Amino acid sequence: MKNPSLSLSGQAAVITGSRRGIGMAIALALAEAGADVAVSDIVADDGQLAAVAEQIKKLGRHSIAVRADVTVKKDVQGLVQKALAEFGRIDIWVNNAGVPNVIPILDYTEEQWDKIVDTHLKGCFLCSQAVAPAMMQRKTGNIINISSVAGLSGSPGSAAYASAKAGILSLTRTFSQALGPHGIRVNAIAPGFVNTDMVKDILSRPERLKEIEGRIPLGRIAQPADIANIALFLASPLAGYVTGQTIVANGGRPEY
Repeated sequence: MKNPSLSLSGQAAVITGSRRGIGMAIALALAEAGADVAVSDIVADDGQLAAVAEQIKKLGRHSIAVRADVTVKKDVQGLVQKALAEFGRIDIWVNNAGVPNVIPILDYTEEQWDKIVDTHLKGCFLCSQAVAPAMMQRKTGNIINISSVAGLSGSPGSAAYASAKAGILSLTRTFSQALGPHGIRVNAIAPGFVNTDMVKDILSRPERLKEIEGRIPLGRIAQPADIANIALFLASPLAGYVTGQTIVANGGRPEY
C-alpha cells in the first residue's frame, strides 16, 4: 500500500476570509501542495483578494476571487456555486472568516454582539451547510474550521469572539458526526496569538509582546504559516482518519 502524502494534486479548495493573514497563508499553502483555490472575503474592492488569487495562479494553479458575506445565506450559496462552476468539485473548505473584537463584556451593544457571533459562528454553520451536499454527492470532503484558544478558555475582553469560537468547536464535533458516514472529515484548529492584523495593536507594544512570549514555552507567537501548515496536514491524506478533532496551536502555553 502506497504511503499517503501531503499532496493535494487534483483537488479544489475554498477559503473564506482569505485576503490576508491566516486565510491567505492557508490558501497559498494548499495551492503549493497542488490544489486549485477559490479565495473569498467580504472585502474584495481593495485589490488584496485579487492579488492572492494572482499569487496562486503564479504557482501554476487555477484560482478565482469571490466577494461573499458569510453571514448571508445567498452569498454563501453563490460562493459554492461559483467554485463548483470553476473547478467542478470542492474537496476542501476552510471556514476562516472573522472580525476583530476587544470590548469589555459589560459594554457590548446588541449590534456588536450580533456582528461578531454571526460572522464567526453563523458563517461557519452556513458555509458548512451549503458545501456539504456537493461533498456528500461525491462521498468525500474535508471541512476545516478556524477556532481559537479563546473558545477553550474564555476571554472577558472578547466575550462575543470567545463564545463564537467555542460554538465553532461544538459545530466541528456535530458536523463531523453528521457527515462522517458520507466520507467527509470535519476538524478545527484553535490558534493562540498569531502575528496578524487582528492583534497588531497588542503586538505593537514591545512590553506586551515580551509578556505574551514569556508565557509561551516555545518562546514566540505564531506566524500565519504555522497555522497554514496544520491546515495542510488536516486537508491531506495523512489525516485521513482524523475527524471531529481540535488541534490547539498555542506554542504550548499551559493556560491556553
